Amino acid sequence: MEILGIGSRVKHPAYGDGVVISVDVAAYNVSFILYGIKLVGKEYNSWEIIEAIPYSERVTFDEAEESLIKILNHFSDISQPIDLGDKWTDGVMILKPGDESMKSKEIPIDTFFHKIVMVRDRLRVMEQRINSSKLSDEEKVNLQQYITRIYGSLTTFNILFKYKQDHFVGDKSS
Repeated sequence: MEILGIGSRVKHPAYGDGVVISVDVAAYNVSFILYGIKLVGKEYNSWEIIEAIPYSERVTFDEAEESLIKILNHFSDISQPIDLGDKWTDGVMILKPGDESMKSKEIPIDTFFHKIVMVRDRLRVMEQRINSSKLSDEEKVNLQQYITRIYGSLTTFNILFKYKQDHFVGDKSS
């Protein structure tokens, strides 16, 4: 039987989604979203292994930090700062109506950018809540498909982001 390493993601039938945070001689310390840290024996095999991280007796500080960041990004509602592309700093978005008698509206682009990032963060929280819900797998997949389509609709705004890893990504098959 494979020994799971720190950062491995699991789904327990009673405790739900969790992450291995340490490995003892006979058990794993697993942090579960709703139930906190629980000790689970290494011989336990009724859980689903979502992502197995190879076990290592020595974990470097960088590996521990990378695992912690991954766990926090996956399971928290905390948003991290996202950088606006340098070319847009101090820029203005101008909305010009087709009716020439109406006045244009200017919005600071960083205000608009902040709203787009908030939409993305809330979509991520919604995804996490769907995944940890008691919905059937079929219902979860159906809702996830809608979220993927929403991300696809938002790809227009990727031009505002400084880093490619912050971009919206929709369904790559269509």
